[in-house]
Amino acid sequence: MPETKQTEDSGASAAEQVIEAARRNNVDLLNSIYESYASKPDQLISLLNSAKDATGNSALHLCCKYGNYEVMDNILDLEGVNVNPQHPLTLDTPLHYAVNYSFEEPDYALFLIENLIEVGADVKLKNKDGLKPVQLLGDSNEKIRDTLESAEYAINVKPEAEGEVVEDLDSDDDAK
Repeated sequence: MPETKQTEDSGASAAEQVIEAARRNNVDLLNSIYESYASKPDQLISLLNSAKDATGNSALHLCCKYGNYEVMDNILDLEGVNVNPQHPLTLDTPLHYAVNYSFEEPDYALFLIENLIEVGADVKLKNKDGLKPVQLLGDSNEKIRDTLESAEYAINVKPEAEGEVVEDLDSDDDAK
């Protein structure tokens, strides 16, 4: 379990500081947390994976909600960070939040989305309404749609690329 004791300099717990760093895109605050966990990397990962704000958002959710790439990038650089945390009520992932952010800043959101996908964000995870991130777009933003659909396609054809035999879905047509 990550440490939740109050730090002397800010009065906030380490989890609260992680959330604040994500909300404000405060890389200096995040780096100071990293420094205090330098000899405890497993605890740092546990802290990053468990820190939530009062509404249940993880640090990555907040980075995507507000377009805070610098903190997001620092978090994603660490091996073992959960890139697919789901909000406890909505089941939205950071990728869902980044897609929602695209209605404000489409080009920057695309950048966030590409970075999340690059580190393994699951484009197929559905929220409580049964919607994948691509389904939140409606008729908007073809670039983001293409990026998400391409990532899902890559997941679906991965077994074939690894040498596994995949059934030919068009084989019925050949028999007709």
